[in-house]
Amino acid sequence: MEPEPGTRRERVLRVTADDRRVVPLWEGLRAEYRYRYGPAADRELARFPAADFAPPHGGFVVLTLDGETISGGGFRRYDEHTAEYKRLWTAPAHRRGGLARRTLAVLDQVAAEAGYRRVYFVTGPHQPEAVRLYLAAGYRRLPDDPALTGDEPALRFEKFL
Repeated sequence: MEPEPGTRRERVLRVTADDRRVVPLWEGLRAEYRYRYGPAADRELARFPAADFAPPHGGFVVLTLDGETISGGGFRRYDEHTAEYKRLWTAPAHRRGGLARRTLAVLDQVAAEAGYRRVYFVTGPHQPEAVRLYLAAGYRRLPDDPALTGDEPALRFEKFL
């Protein structure tokens, strides 16, 4: 059955990190990271293999609109009780509409279903809109710890599920 004219079909899908519907997310992240951080973006995106995001210890979700991937992200095991979120992204044309917050909520649900009680993640210092999103969504900023984040400046967050 086709949707009514003028209506749009939005879906939340659990996928693997190498699913074809994740390709727009990878391409969007690569372009955005290169713009904000330069060539180091490619190293960061290649740092974790797709298998890190596979169940039972990981997961990946995408939000689609009429079949087009517009938002998504994944998580991997950080420790026995903690999921680490990675690769959160929303298409620029769909930002400021609550999709990123919805993506976080879905990831929280999927991570909790996988048995995690805490979420941890690191973001770069050139993403102030992401920082605002995380704080507004109930995540807590953690103190800087170069031992965990290396030489690159990084902002760490957590939330208990």
